[in-house]
Amino acid sequence: MFSSSLVAAIRWNIGLLLPHHQALPLTDDELSALTDFLRTHTQLLITHVEQAAARRPAEDVPRNIALACTAKARDRLRIQSAPDRHSLLVHARRLARALVALCDHHKALAEATMCLACDQPLHHNDQTIPYDHVSPSGGAARAGHIHTRCANAVRRHD
Repeated sequence: MFSSSLVAAIRWNIGLLLPHHQALPLTDDELSALTDFLRTHTQLLITHVEQAAARRPAEDVPRNIALACTAKARDRLRIQSAPDRHSLLVHARRLARALVALCDHHKALAEATMCLACDQPLHHNDQTIPYDHVSPSGGAARAGHIHTRCANAVRRHD
């Protein structure tokens, strides 16, 4: 798991490129070093996001969105920029945006997923089932998972 201080450092470095109107002017060497930093941390964060996603059920929406993000980030890593400064800057900004998304997904997946029945954490080795609480208006009020052991538990409303 990435520490919050490391994620903060990653976001600070991304801020050197994004947003475009506030980006600091960088020398060619600084741009090259920053691009290397972005590539390295994108590779590392892809791994961490994929590991966190693997602990979620296959039908979990945040999991699937995060995995789509990792695929897009891998595509960004495969692209080789043309050697001119403009192309290098465009490539670095694309990497930076991919890394921002990975940081966001890392944070979202790191948060504990809770059983909607007992409000206890769902762990990766727990047996779970999907659960949609139907609201009086007919739609699902909360979609998520519950422990299998909670499925037939008697609920008492105080």
